[in-house]
Amino acid sequence: MHGLGSGFIVRSDGVIMTNAHVVNGASNVTVKLSDRREFKAKVIGVDKQTDIAVLRIKAKDLPTVKLGDSSKVHVGQWVLAIGSPYGFENTVTAGIVSATSRALPDGTYTPFIQTDAAVNPGNSGGPLFNMQGEVIGINSQIYSQTGGQGLSFAITIDLASQIEQQLLAHGKVERGRIGVTIQDVSQGLAQSFGLDKPTGALVSSVEKDSPAAKGGL
Repeated sequence: MHGLGSGFIVRSDGVIMTNAHVVNGASNVTVKLSDRREFKAKVIGVDKQTDIAVLRIKAKDLPTVKLGDSSKVHVGQWVLAIGSPYGFENTVTAGIVSATSRALPDGTYTPFIQTDAAVNPGNSGGPLFNMQGEVIGINSQIYSQTGGQGLSFAITIDLASQIEQQLLAHGKVERGRIGVTIQDVSQGLAQSFGLDKPTGALVSSVEKDSPAAKGGL
């Protein structure tokens, strides 16, 4: 079986970022650059929770992308997505940011940038640029009834860079654990707690013997 995805070079000595689901479980990974050169890639590390993977190819003096600050992304700003949807290499699509720090109903909290830029299968792992040519996200997921263009979600580059550093240093990602269950504060909960408006988060349970419990939460 063969799979296809996108990625981008973050270090001139051959370090590449992409999505974990693009390379996870692959026995062989080939990276094809925009100048048509092809390299066998080594998977340095994969983090399924954030869907980030780091690859390395044996090359020097490669052109790299410029990383931006995803904390400065705002709703309504224009963005560009570059990737290989359905194998059409170096396809560029444009759109606007629809939401920032969007949580998806998959049980984990990863802050996504939601856009309406056309993203399809093959775009996964490709960069999302702002109008200054800086990468602000990694195109990761599509919400669609048909499997094609729908709502597009990108992992913030701030989070991706943190994961990249850990994967390069240790080959895996270590996380802290609090030991609580939280939920959004709805209008009804806000009224029951005497809040002026729905804001913040509700700690609905604390696990026994967890760090949170030991800390007195």
